[in-house]
Amino acid sequence: MNSGSKAAVIIVAAGKGKRMGTQVSKQFLKLGGKEILAHTVGRFEQFSKIQEIILVTGQDNIEDVKAMVDDYGWKKVTAVVVGGKERQDSVMCGLNVLSAKMDIVLIHDGVRPFVTEDMIERSVDAAQKYGACALGVAAKDTMKVCDENGIVLETPNRSTLWHIQTPQTFRREIIQHAYEKAQSEGFQGTDDASVAEFAGSKIKVIQGSYQNIKITTKEDLLVGTCFLEEEKE
Repeated sequence: MNSGSKAAVIIVAAGKGKRMGTQVSKQFLKLGGKEILAHTVGRFEQFSKIQEIILVTGQDNIEDVKAMVDDYGWKKVTAVVVGGKERQDSVMCGLNVLSAKMDIVLIHDGVRPFVTEDMIERSVDAAQKYGACALGVAAKDTMKVCDENGIVLETPNRSTLWHIQTPQTFRREIIQHAYEKAQSEGFQGTDDASVAEFAGSKIKVIQGSYQNIKITTKEDLLVGTCFLEEEKE
């Protein structure tokens, strides 16, 4: 990371517990006795390359998240803001409150608590070099493209397929322009990288980790508990 560069992370934690099948929003479910979101933010709080943390959450959870900031003593959190209707809207809300001095932006899922400092360092370096990057892992299974009736249309070459993770990291001007263009033209992407692609950016995919899971189902929670126990050993 260039000595003059400053990196911020926007952590999106506005999801519900629909796929988890719980009344509690998934980011507040406990993993090893602590909220999933607390694990995630706590890691970025410790990462030396991160100067600023923006938390984006739902209207119903804003006070709970602010209380967590106080309870855990997170010093790098500079704003807790209400997100929008879609994830893309929520990211835009985070971009709007970034400090002017931040020139590298990471965007991360609040329920992806096993990110490491090595991933962050490599992501920032790649964003500086290429402008935009995303973590990913190679697909392990054969993938099929099917029609609406479940009939296989084609079988892509697995060696070209990656499961994309977060953080996804960008030079600030690139992701700011991309989101403004998407908003003005009504484009909805499936992730931040697709928004940048829409605006003309090329995305560098760098190696993530099969342990960098997004906890969205009860099965994920069980796997995450195992990973957490492994880290303690």
